[in-house]
Amino acid sequence: MCFYNGFAQVGVGTTNPDASSILHIESDDKGLLIPRLTTAQINAIVDPANGLMVYNTDIGKFQFNNGTMATPDWSKITHTSSVKYSNTDTTTNINNNGTYANVPIFGNLNWNDDTTLYNLTGNTLTINTAGRYRITLNIAYRVPTIGGNTDQRVSVEAQIAIDGTPTGAIGNTGYVRHNSGHLEASLHLTEVFNITAGQSISVQTIRGGNSAPAVFRSVGTSNIYIEKIK
Repeated sequence: MCFYNGFAQVGVGTTNPDASSILHIESDDKGLLIPRLTTAQINAIVDPANGLMVYNTDIGKFQFNNGTMATPDWSKITHTSSVKYSNTDTTTNINNNGTYANVPIFGNLNWNDDTTLYNLTGNTLTINTAGRYRITLNIAYRVPTIGGNTDQRVSVEAQIAIDGTPTGAIGNTGYVRHNSGHLEASLHLTEVFNITAGQSISVQTIRGGNSAPAVFRSVGTSNIYIEKIK
């Protein structure tokens, strides 16, 4: 291995460090290993510089101080951990009368980047790590032909529920009904929540118009996407 000092530059594995670098490392069979510390050790660093980088062995992620020396903010350097589900159910009535109720949108798992982070039970997804999460919901529905109520005006309303409580923005549509030829509608929500470890996520709907039934339009046309953003 060759060490080279020239002016304020250092070259490791090269005698010609790039002019824009203070440290230039080259190797074709080795990597760079930065300090590996536990969370407690990281928090014990005295006056960590802004931009200081470490590897947290407790969570298996790189972190850097995105704050100040006096008030560190150890931000993670990581890929997005996300999960996506789409519907398989096309018969359950989602135009619930009177009260919000969970709907079966967690039908088919499209992907789960971290099975230790997201766990599904029925129509409820539990999040096991505290953080900030972006949730995107898309619902496509239709009014089926059921005698006697096909011409009633239907308007489904949806909300993300945290631990069973509808929270945040509300998605709604205009009226749909058979006798006008307007049989389908869709609603879309994007919300960001601070989630505590162990809290659950579900999708709940309620009747926004009359009591005629509404169902998911077809398999895979409704979905929910959740990603940890901090």
